[in-house]
Amino acid sequence: MPSQNAIRERITTEIIAQLKSGGLPPWRRPWALDPNCGSPRNIESIRAYRGINVLLLGLAVMKNGYRSRWWGTFRQIQQLGGHVRKGEKATHIILFRPLTKTRTTDDGSEVEERIPIMRTFCVFNAEQTAGLEYLWPGRTELAPAVVEERYQHADAVIAATGADIRHGGNQAFFSRSGDYIQMPFRHQFPSVPPYYESLCHEMIHWTEPPHRLNWERASEGYAAGELVAEIGGCFMASELGLPTGESLANHAAYLQGWLTAMENDPKYIFKASAQASKAVDYLLSFSRKPEPEEVAA
Repeated sequence: MPSQNAIRERITTEIIAQLKSGGLPPWRRPWALDPNCGSPRNIESIRAYRGINVLLLGLAVMKNGYRSRWWGTFRQIQQLGGHVRKGEKATHIILFRPLTKTRTTDDGSEVEERIPIMRTFCVFNAEQTAGLEYLWPGRTELAPAVVEERYQHADAVIAATGADIRHGGNQAFFSRSGDYIQMPFRHQFPSVPPYYESLCHEMIHWTEPPHRLNWERASEGYAAGELVAEIGGCFMASELGLPTGESLANHAAYLQGWLTAMENDPKYIFKASAQASKAVDYLLSFSRKPEPEEVAA
């Protein structure tokens, strides 16, 4: 069984290769407004995958051209009446399961500690199956009214946070001193999705201060904070049912910093994706109960 460090290094190497190739990073996946597209979910529990697993499944999407959001184990797919097609290869994801360990304290007493241990699991995309074609994209066409409802839902979720969002000017940013988000007007963007993409990015920054999640202290410089917001903004847009953009034009300046940090520390991308997921869960908690952070595949 691979060691914890070996798993992290393998995953980090895959993400670095994707970034160096000039393609989209695994957290940015353009997709259609389709019920079967969006943030990856487990085919049986319907729960969303979190943290590094979103990136791992994103890598598989890019390599293989999948568009369906649904993933499941061999057994789960069989239980739903489908089967994995012959020759299809699984995608490895991870799950942290607690290991109970007894530790002796300085005063001689024994205490039990729960240590999260990383384990790998194999999942398949719905498009690798036969019998589950109803979970493939393109099976349902969304009416314009449904698309508009998604934007209205996104507005309602964002409004529920109570964030002070101001419109005007030509910049999008979060003001730490004023505790507000500044955004250009929606009509200043080339289309509607980029507006929400930028807003979601700034909403992740909005969770930074001590009276919210206080995560900026854990970041390792400005580029690290931008990486969390970059990943979290894409996670948030996907949770709201909105496609993310097709380029890194607004964040390319941080790319080299991210690459260097990941090459030097295999835990870097794990910490960033975990913090991004926590920020999204926090933002969603104002309008609905958060889902468990991970699913047992």
